[in-house]
Amino acid sequence: MFNPTREEVRRFFCDVWKKKTTGQILDPMETLAGDWMAEHPEYHSLLADPEGALAQDYTPERGETNPFLHLSMHLSISEQISIDQPPGIKEIADKLSQKLGSMHEAQHLIMECLGQAMWEAQREGGQLSPDKYLEALKKLV
Repeated sequence: MFNPTREEVRRFFCDVWKKKTTGQILDPMETLAGDWMAEHPEYHSLLADPEGALAQDYTPERGETNPFLHLSMHLSISEQISIDQPPGIKEIADKLSQKLGSMHEAQHLIMECLGQAMWEAQREGGQLSPDKYLEALKKLV
């Protein structure tokens, strides 16, 4: 299983942003990442500064959202929806998107459920429970 370092994740997003903004050809994963970055103009200056991006720390105490975690979660959720894993997430995402008028906003709600499921798994020292995750998602619609 691929487990990139913090630096690798940040370099990926910064490199993709540079390619996207300079009109270079992107592979499918880069295209998806670039599309999510375009949806977040508040991150553009950070993405354009790779060295600054590598140096920045995001802690709950500072009250800042980690843009790289946020974008990574968009990618993960997009993949989950595309392969319908856990089963039912695609239908839930579609319903939420219709309800909210935006897949972006739907993903932000899904992201809260995913973050909670990940936090619980870490706290319990186990793996993420797809059943608990899906149960939380069902409450959104």
